[in-house]
Amino acid sequence: MKKKIVTINLLTIAVERFIIKERCQTTDNKEANMSYVLKDQDAILEDLGKGVSRKILAYDENMMMVKVFFEEKAVGSVHSHPHEQVTYVVEGSFEFSIGDELKKVSKGDSLYFSPNELHGTTCIEKGILLDVFTPKRADFLT
Repeated sequence: MKKKIVTINLLTIAVERFIIKERCQTTDNKEANMSYVLKDQDAILEDLGKGVSRKILAYDENMMMVKVFFEEKAVGSVHSHPHEQVTYVVEGSFEFSIGDELKKVSKGDSLYFSPNELHGTTCIEKGILLDVFTPKRADFLT
């Protein structure tokens, strides 16, 4: 009997995660603009490869929060996007390239990136970044 209960609980968790993901990714209905809570354990961890993974946290059309996990020496390649971005260093230390400058940051530091500004990072000490984008990164949802 215990085995069935565990199976049901796992199925319930899977269904709840699917519903949360669908709700978060639905932007065509009224509910997409409602306030909501997304628990960290319910956010889906995506392995981006080469020591980088992320969880897409709460968002709507205008804003998105993303938690990014880096192993030591992992690289967030230099890129740009039309979004404004604020990054908070939750843990670890990083070296960011911003335009043609290099900046070292660590736990508690924050950064701002203008739209279309080239930026990237190398993780010096295993860490976590919390990124906020405006508007949302629709490309992260596909």
